[in-house]
Amino acid sequence: MRPSTADPGWASALSDEAGRELGAELWRRPPRFAEVRASRIAYRIVGTGPPLLLIHGWPLSSFSFRRLLPALAGRFTCILPDTPGLGETEWTDATDFRFAAQADTLNAFAHGLGLASYALLAFDTGATIARQLALIDPARVRRLVLLNTEIPHHRPPFIKFFQRGMRRPGAALGMRVMLCSRVLRRSRMGFGGCFVDLSLLDGEFQAGVVAPLLASPRRLEGARRYLLGIDWDLVDGLAERHRDLTRPVLFVWGADDPTFPIERARSMTAQFPDCRGLVAIPGARLLVHEERPAEVARAALSFLEE
Repeated sequence: MRPSTADPGWASALSDEAGRELGAELWRRPPRFAEVRASRIAYRIVGTGPPLLLIHGWPLSSFSFRRLLPALAGRFTCILPDTPGLGETEWTDATDFRFAAQADTLNAFAHGLGLASYALLAFDTGATIARQLALIDPARVRRLVLLNTEIPHHRPPFIKFFQRGMRRPGAALGMRVMLCSRVLRRSRMGFGGCFVDLSLLDGEFQAGVVAPLLASPRRLEGARRYLLGIDWDLVDGLAERHRDLTRPVLFVWGADDPTFPIERARSMTAQFPDCRGLVAIPGARLLVHEERPAEVARAALSFLEE
């Protein structure tokens, strides 16, 4: 399996105003699948140019990158897997959802695609997986763009509550109740901390993120298992291991994020030997690429094309 443009017409089409609609259309098409370890990875490929692997966070899927594709796909071959536990990827009881295992899975996935080298763009838990991936595959990872993500020795609000609750019987049902409630979805315990503009929780986000979770008990259970796989010892250990991540790194951060405060992120950048800076984007929270895709794409492309 080698990267190729999913549709030769997409690269040019995604560069114009129709790009946003075409980005959403990509997820109305069936994905490709790759058997990797104890999972069947669902993925999509679009664009032309050097490979760019995009890794999403919890409890989202690669659908979250749809608004970046108009800018990225004209210059990069964008490879968009759903990580085990989320999206359309199929998992089993043998699937290991811990960060280190997720990185091992994506390493095997990239190897199966025949990628000699690739860049990474990732957010939230996906950006922690991306850091681990770069540490175990330093020969092939060229550069990393990391959006709002875990910070060593910082625990986001509600995380202990969520992880403790996910171990109780009926936890997936509790997730469903929360997702069904518009009030809870828009609260800080839901997706309220992800957007400055809460109207973005409706429309595409509701249809592409919330509705699939509500429609599938299997997806809810996968999201639960993924959450329990968040390894805080690995996150805290990155305070030391970041020094071994020698590839160039750029941080792009939603400046108003209450989950991963930007001042803590600024302190973290000193741990990297080749950090090219932190681009703060005002008027955005955790899902900065959903809220300010043009600004994120501009910063990412300037760095990736150096």
